[in-house]
Amino acid sequence: MRVYLPATTTVLRTLVDEGRLAGPHTAFAVTPVLRQHYAVSDAEADAEELEYAALLTAARASLRLLDNDPLAPRRRAVVAADVPDDAVAALDEPHIDAGAVRVSADIGMRDVASVHLDGADAEEDVRTAVAVVLEADLGSDDAQFVVDQAEGHELAWYATQELGPLLDLL
Repeated sequence: MRVYLPATTTVLRTLVDEGRLAGPHTAFAVTPVLRQHYAVSDAEADAEELEYAALLTAARASLRLLDNDPLAPRRRAVVAADVPDDAVAALDEPHIDAGAVRVSADIGMRDVASVHLDGADAEEDVRTAVAVVLEADLGSDDAQFVVDQAEGHELAWYATQELGPLLDLL
């Protein structure tokens, strides 16, 4: 199953240096709850859109992680990884984002399909969003507007072999 793991550049550095991220992990995937949330009935036709929605939800969670990682550059990061289906359990609770899953397994570099990361042009908007993301989660329209500014930046796609050199530039 393809999962989207929210991360920071600190987490990405651990992945590169250690070759794995020790589980368990909270991630996002195309689950029945995510399908229902987006009211998608034709799974085949909309699979790519649903995967993109899971990626964006992970990017939002990355903002929350950045709030706890003050030394990391202010860039959202998401690791797309393929893990065994039996290592994934859906978290279908009302207060949890649609598509949330618990991954019991380690995620090794060999499992990583791609990494998605904000560019330098997003840093100021991400920095501002990190300061208010929890308020946005609690329903503040003003905070949501700020978070929307950060989420308006497209995440760049990187292959696993690009990750080490990319992190060395940050």
